[in-house]
Amino acid sequence: MERQPEGVVRSPTETVREAQRLLDAGMPFHAHEVFEDAWKSGPEASAPLWRGLAQLAVGLTHAARGNAVGGARLLRRGADGIEGLRADPYGIDVPGLVRWARELAGRVEAAGPAVDAAREAPRLGGGSRSGS
Repeated sequence: MERQPEGVVRSPTETVREAQRLLDAGMPFHAHEVFEDAWKSGPEASAPLWRGLAQLAVGLTHAARGNAVGGARLLRRGADGIEGLRADPYGIDVPGLVRWARELAGRVEAAGPAVDAAREAPRLGGGSRSGS
């Protein structure tokens, strides 16, 4: 699958919208690239948020590819990176994403086989769809 163009500068709202579209389509690695662009092109103060979200997306990528150990590790690293940030920067549900990531990491480790990336995709602005 073709990669996202790199180095695209988007507003935070555009970043969240595009990343959500890609997550919903089962393309978490592409969402990771969108978050990475925001992390590298945005203000330093926002870098921890975008870096943590990029780690969550690449963690979901690994989990979807059947790499349970790497997926769980990156999901937890991303959750640790965003935990304690403002609860709703740019409308992002940080506490909900932390819960989603930790819950999915536990399930990935316990179950082992690959997860469906689209089905497991989090809702960036409204908590997770996990378990529904």
